[in-house]
Amino acid sequence: MSSKVLLLVTMTMMIVIVTMTRAASINYAEALAKSILFFEGQRSGKLPPSQRIKWRKDSALHDGSDIHMDMVGGYYDAGDNVKFNFPMAFTMSMLGWSVVEFGDLMGSELQNALEAIRWGSDYFLKATKHPNIVVAQVGNPIADHDCWERPEDMDTPRTSYFVSQNRPGSELSAEIAAALAASSMAFRKTDPHYSNLLLIKAMQVFDFANKYRGSYNNSVGAGACPFYCDISGYMDELIWGAAWLYKASNKPNYRDFVKANIQSMGNLDEFGWDCKHAGINVLVSQWAMADASSRDLFIPNADKFICSLLPSSPTKSVSYSKGGLLFKPGGSNLQHTTALSFLLIVYARYMQSAKKTVTCGNEVADPARLINLAKSQVDYILGKNPLGMSYMVGYGAKYPKKIHHRGSTLPSVNMHPQHIQCREGDQYFKSEKPNPNILTGAVVGGPAEDDSFQDSRYNVGQSEPTTYINAPFVGLLAYFNKHTIS
Repeated sequence: MSSKVLLLVTMTMMIVIVTMTRAASINYAEALAKSILFFEGQRSGKLPPSQRIKWRKDSALHDGSDIHMDMVGGYYDAGDNVKFNFPMAFTMSMLGWSVVEFGDLMGSELQNALEAIRWGSDYFLKATKHPNIVVAQVGNPIADHDCWERPEDMDTPRTSYFVSQNRPGSELSAEIAAALAASSMAFRKTDPHYSNLLLIKAMQVFDFANKYRGSYNNSVGAGACPFYCDISGYMDELIWGAAWLYKASNKPNYRDFVKANIQSMGNLDEFGWDCKHAGINVLVSQWAMADASSRDLFIPNADKFICSLLPSSPTKSVSYSKGGLLFKPGGSNLQHTTALSFLLIVYARYMQSAKKTVTCGNEVADPARLINLAKSQVDYILGKNPLGMSYMVGYGAKYPKKIHHRGSTLPSVNMHPQHIQCREGDQYFKSEKPNPNILTGAVVGGPAEDDSFQDSRYNVGQSEPTTYINAPFVGLLAYFNKHTIS
């Protein structure tokens, strides 16, 4: 063997060893714990003694006072200080689904996951306290986004927006119903009384959403748009809410609603805070696989969704970077990666139970194929990528340090007890220094399609974390913590 060949073989072996070491070094248990901890950094309201992210303090303690309701609590959606209830409800639906599907794999983190769900479900019980009124949002988004202010210092208007019989918001209300139903299932074993309370409220809110149909885009107006406009229409949320209520209650009227309306769905490969289409087909496929009268309504669509993701599928509708990360159009790409990967794992589990495969042209995919694809996405996010960058803050040796997040960027109340006014925070936003407060567990928007990443507060799409990126990631991490595959 020549010296050049020997050198080439040696280098190749070293690359393989480094790659394997990097893959083996991924600690799913640590990532799972941190992905749940992140939600404590997003809490609004009066923080409990058990609060673990200590640089966060009480905030927004008078929310809802403008409409004579107690709306204290809930979560800030991202790096701002507004409580957008539409994406918050999707977040809670996904946290609930994570526990329903993977709670038995979470070990000691199950209790922390349930506490994260309760923080949101308690808030939604407040938002739906009065019949035929559902609070849609708290905080004027235009004023809030004009300030770089800690949540503890907020002095922008905490305007409460709500929907009613005369100003309906079916997508918002039905998503809250789904969140409450999923949460009720999550608590069924540990707190049956609370579980029942959530389920009863979910039914009431769904009835309101279905009876008084209309979009919250119109009812909430500038409060919702252009921030969280519902582009896909409200029928997907109504079907999604009914699907969760059937899963939680086993009442046939909800199953019948789903079956009667599923044909109205388009965009079969979409899933996120706006579009629920793919999620509906995957969620109901569990019972549809065993029901001959339902199988043809849902299973072909779920299969088409899977075919839209597989890299070698002739009907693939997503793209993959050279490093292997899934991409869909739009900002904050990792929201797509985590949500779609979650569906891959859930559907793979249902396929395993039914001894089923998916055919995409000449390609035949078994459950292991779906699981391996989802694992590649999780591993990429946690550092197995061309930059060796973890996109979870506080995880790994290299992660984003200048995330687009007010509370993380500004000095904590512990370090700077004086009030920081609206524009006084600009100096911290513009600073080249890393954020002083580590928002542990936050998954940011992620890299560009060429696998590059700009660690900058100015690059919102790449550096801002959101609750709805993390929520499905919780379930994924729980699965891979207990199912390590090569």
